[in-house]
Amino acid sequence: MPQSVDFIVEILDEIQASDITVIDVSQQTSVTDNMIICSGRSSRHVKAIANTLIEKVKANGQRPLGCHGEETGDWILVDLGDSIVHIMQPEVRAHYNLEGLWKN
Repeated sequence: MPQSVDFIVEILDEIQASDITVIDVSQQTSVTDNMIICSGRSSRHVKAIANTLIEKVKANGQRPLGCHGEETGDWILVDLGDSIVHIMQPEVRAHYNLEGLWKN
């Protein structure tokens, strides 16, 4: 069962992810409907955000399709199907500027 964007944002907010941005990309790609981008304060915080998100999504009845980047904690991508969550350190987020690439 796909997780609602509100549910995902609530989890990210609970673990103090910052600058949470939701972008509807359903008209731009068939891969996913939403990109959710947020920042963590350090590699440890980025990893904690990803782990908490995965735990809570599983507890709510969904298995993530994939998770990439856990080794370094600079940028972790969690694929939830209808939503892809990018958890990044601020400098990595600024460098790749996903918001600039995906916003209409």
